Amino acid sequence: MHSWRPVLAVAALSAVLGGLTGCGNDTGTGDTAAAATASGPWSFNDGSGKVVKADKTPTRIIAHAGEAAALMSFGIKPVGVYADESVKTDPNLKNLDLTGIQILGEEWGKIDVEKAAALRPDLIVGDWWPAEKAHSGMEEGVDEKSKKLAELAPVVGVTQGKSIVALAEGYEDLAESLGADVASPQIAANKKRFEDAVTAFKAATSAKPDLTVAAMSPSTEKVYVANPEYAPELLDLQTWGLKVINPASPDPAFPYWENLSWENADKYQPDLILWDGRSFTPTANAEWTTKQPTWSKIKAAKVGATVSWPAFWLHTYGDFATELDKLTQAVKAADPNVGN
Repeated sequence: MHSWRPVLAVAALSAVLGGLTGCGNDTGTGDTAAAATASGPWSFNDGSGKVVKADKTPTRIIAHAGEAAALMSFGIKPVGVYADESVKTDPNLKNLDLTGIQILGEEWGKIDVEKAAALRPDLIVGDWWPAEKAHSGMEEGVDEKSKKLAELAPVVGVTQGKSIVALAEGYEDLAESLGADVASPQIAANKKRFEDAVTAFKAATSAKPDLTVAAMSPSTEKVYVANPEYAPELLDLQTWGLKVINPASPDPAFPYWENLSWENADKYQPDLILWDGRSFTPTANAEWTTKQPTWSKIKAAKVGATVSWPAFWLHTYGDFATELDKLTQAVKAADPNVGN
């Protein structure tokens, strides 16, 4: 279940105790609407290393949520979308106009392949996850019938690799191959906003060189500490000067995280906790302190030094700019002595 294991564990607690907002979605402008034609031949270098080919440029596309948002940001509108949660709460989709798009799934691992087949797709778009060697929606653990989506059309996606910047650039290349005008003013404006956000973030981290952070996701059974090696947005933050802790013992079978028992929740003492945005709420820290008193053994948790981390969903320049602005403010407000 790649990045979704911790958030699925959190879901059970959420039902007892009671989003991350994605207001930066840079999508849906008329002047960037793609005029993809049926000309060909067409090809694209998939994240798996294979070259995906077609006789004609695909026009009937089914895409996973974040990948759909990326394509839509360049004016490519898919005929169908499958998501890992409700499209009303999915941070990639919640602010997009999905009129005319068939929703094929709103739960991780469950895709209505019969509805998908009725759309007559000529391309399926989903990220390539190198740790699992599978595209989004086709990983180990999903319903076997959902995997049949791959039988309907060629599957292509950009790899979830070492950088969200590279991911966004990859989907820009895919959109261009499908007929998008990637040089439009709207797209240029989003890139400029992103570049400005990176500059501000670098300035904030440079001003606090000793500040340490850990990306974490508490659940009913364990505390998960994210491994930046498999979280491209965290690798970007490290590149831009933020000291994101690399956990010492990631799960060998599922290296996205190190799994800590609640007794060992305080193994790491960051100055600031980057909280998995899929389970973060304004009151989450207080709720976990009540639910699991050992959570407050983490000094940053005890003083409420937490900020939502856009975990495993970013795909566009605009969304990354919006989230980076929030992280910049958190870095500016953080005390680099909390974890001492």
